[in-house]
Amino acid sequence: MEWKNQTILVEFFLKGLSGYPRLEILFFVLILIMYVVILLGNGTLILISILDSHLHTPMYFFLGNLSFLDICYTTTSIPSTLVSFLSDRKTISFSGCAVQMFLGLAMGTTECVLLGMMAFDRYVAICNPLRYPIIMSKDSYVPMAAGSWIIGVVNSAVQTVFVVQLPFCRNNVINHFSCEILAVMKLACADISGNEFIMLVATTLFILTPLLLIIISYTLIIASILKIRSSEGRSKVFSTCSAHLTVVIIFYGTILFMYMKPKSKETLNSDDLNATDKLISMFYGVMTPLMNPLIYSLRNKDVKEAVKHLLRRKVFKKS
Repeated sequence: MEWKNQTILVEFFLKGLSGYPRLEILFFVLILIMYVVILLGNGTLILISILDSHLHTPMYFFLGNLSFLDICYTTTSIPSTLVSFLSDRKTISFSGCAVQMFLGLAMGTTECVLLGMMAFDRYVAICNPLRYPIIMSKDSYVPMAAGSWIIGVVNSAVQTVFVVQLPFCRNNVINHFSCEILAVMKLACADISGNEFIMLVATTLFILTPLLLIIISYTLIIASILKIRSSEGRSKVFSTCSAHLTVVIIFYGTILFMYMKPKSKETLNSDDLNATDKLISMFYGVMTPLMNPLIYSLRNKDVKEAVKHLLRRKVFKKS
């Protein structure tokens, strides 16, 4: 199909919750509070993982990376979303949209791979405890974390480059809070089957493969736990990986609900369903980083002790 009178778009309009001013005010307050908690909670986890020598282990190194990742991920979209809630101007430049797409996809991909690495770490710790110091040495876990970031950046760079090269004309309204890559692709006045194929391959490699690693790891972990005779021993071993498992369930559960729900339902009342999709996406983008530090703080004895120790040090210095 040939498109006539093509124009080069210089900006996009982010629809968000336009038309619902009261909802915008409500969500501005809620998201602002959540964002502050995300910064404080994840910042605290990063701080204690650096300052407390007892937490200088692979597990907490990965956790520190995850917390930093959550801060970066939310910062790519939440501040601009908050501004749009209070402003009549809800536009974003083409280059700004490209940067937001790149950062959001890079952080999301990195988190998927990093959660897979953390599952492998828990598998080795529980199923091969004697070999754990050798397998998960610093020469192993640092490259594993670095590799997660590199994979995220490379995957995002490839997909973003292919999207920004698409021709955009006529419609510049993104039916979303931010420049989510799928929402932007739908605006292209060209065949996007190639982009969809690249996205399918990337999804398989960087979302489903880590998920498969997590499933295999926890299957082996559960099998190992069931072999422990005492209930106290089983409870103690399971507590070492329950926090990570909870984070995985929330993270992947939201992704699977967003992208694998039946499309046949989106026939009637499509506007309401689209609004629901956007709110679910916000849950995915805000609630997961919000829950991570809370889960690790409430379900992890070492983290709680480290936080108490850090608070005591501050109180002692003040006195």
